[in-house]
Amino acid sequence: MALPPVIAAAFAKQAEFCRKLGAPLTAAVCEAAVLACDGTSDTGRALIAWPGEPMADALMMRFTGGCNALVRAGRAPELAALYPPAPMPDATDLAAALRTLLADPARDAQLAGWLTGPPQTNEVARSGVLMPGLMTITAATGLPVRLFELGCSAGLNLNLDRFGYDLGGLRTGDPASPVQLAPVWTGPLPHAAAVTVLSRRGTDINPLDVSDAVVRERLMAFVWPEQLERVARAEAAIALAQANLPPIDGADAADWVQAHVAPQAGSVAVVLHSIAYQYFPPATKAGIAAHLAAQPASADAPLAWLRFEMDDAAEAHLPTLRLTLWQGGPPTERLLARAHPHGTFLEWFA
Repeated sequence: MALPPVIAAAFAKQAEFCRKLGAPLTAAVCEAAVLACDGTSDTGRALIAWPGEPMADALMMRFTGGCNALVRAGRAPELAALYPPAPMPDATDLAAALRTLLADPARDAQLAGWLTGPPQTNEVARSGVLMPGLMTITAATGLPVRLFELGCSAGLNLNLDRFGYDLGGLRTGDPASPVQLAPVWTGPLPHAAAVTVLSRRGTDINPLDVSDAVVRERLMAFVWPEQLERVARAEAAIALAQANLPPIDGADAADWVQAHVAPQAGSVAVVLHSIAYQYFPPATKAGIAAHLAAQPASADAPLAWLRFEMDDAAEAHLPTLRLTLWQGGPPTERLLARAHPHGTFLEWFA
């Protein structure tokens, strides 16, 4: 029994998306899944019987992440022979390798297990979008910041002030950091304001602890393996986070914001998130917005909401960076940038 048309179409759509984002191998793995998975394997049966909406559930990324995890663990030599640094294979060769893997009950069960939990990524290059937003906040307030990240996964981006940046030729951050970010920049330069982070804290429904080797490998499994620069950057950011573990709480984002976020004199409370808000339930979104709007912010105790999210799919399917700033009186709203979802390039407006 082959994959149902709705599942096959979702894998094809994900393949198209991956190619547009410079991940041809992951695209081909999606196409190979349609060719190789059927009712003869646990993995195939799980895909055939999938009860949810495959795109919303990121089903395809669960599958490709599982494949990558097996390759990284040395459990899939058939696939490893086709993964970097090997030349780019086609979907037929990948499908043949997958059929061999799925014919092994133990490895089939291991891959099927990756379908049971959602992928969690922590794309560090998004800090190259968030940092100029923080520079804008610092320039507008003249104050240090307290960071509160929602949907922070392993909290790698909470260390964004410990990274180095080249923002259109404007250099900031730590020039000696093992994580260096240089998004392709168009538009005016951001404010050359030095960001000082007084404190940092994050929340996630399922926070990841990078002190755990299993967790570190899970994070790496979801980094597209052909994008070697991203792989190296993620490894460096994970190592940096191991030495600088920010506090991360497991909680609903609205409940957590209400418990932790409030203005304090002498600093800016900054709530930030990147490609996470779309996964929050409507009640959570409403609770966050209501709490922030109700806070008694002032010029010496401002409040900022910095969000890099897919809020305007009609415009080239690129997420935007938006800022709401409360300094007493009505808030100011600014569209700061539009950027690649992985932070590869950025068009700055502010």
